[in-house]
Amino acid sequence: MKAVSKKAKSISILGVSSSLLLIATLLPTANALEMSLTSTVEVEAPKAASIVEPETVAALFGEDDLTATASGAIFSTQLALVSAVSRQVELARTPLGAKKVAKSILMDEYGFAEKEYKCLNQLWTKESNWNYKARNKNSGAHGIPQALPATKMNVVSTDWRTNPVTQIRWGLRYISIRYETPCKALSKHKRSNYY
Repeated sequence: MKAVSKKAKSISILGVSSSLLLIATLLPTANALEMSLTSTVEVEAPKAASIVEPETVAALFGEDDLTATASGAIFSTQLALVSAVSRQVELARTPLGAKKVAKSILMDEYGFAEKEYKCLNQLWTKESNWNYKARNKNSGAHGIPQALPATKMNVVSTDWRTNPVTQIRWGLRYISIRYETPCKALSKHKRSNYY
């Protein structure tokens, strides 16, 4: 009796395993979810650079000049971008640096003139004195633009507590959506003591 039971158990386990393997193998094909195992990446190289693909994997990792290969060029570009963003965040941790970053974003990305920056400077000097750690104990407003509630800044990024650039980007976005310009936001602040 025991031998039959063990044999039946083994056969049923084998049957279930085989069924699952068959389903896993056929299901992607049946649902047209088959994925290609190859991919293509196109990289535009600067005109002055020449891209030389390594003949072996060892040659790739032994290469001193990362930009000499397509994958190295992509990595170098991403690394440069991360470095630039990090420098911008570190610069914005001081009030003077935050003003420079905000002016750059306001003029370069939003296309506003110097007049609008002067209004923004007045507004955020009154609100937080350009301190990214500023917090209103009465209302709970937070950061350079004094977002209320502060969690509204999650729409830009979740690092708003520690990243002054996130706060600046959220504040400029809020102003452009709600008031169109920093000068109109400043006018509202002068009338109501909030914006």
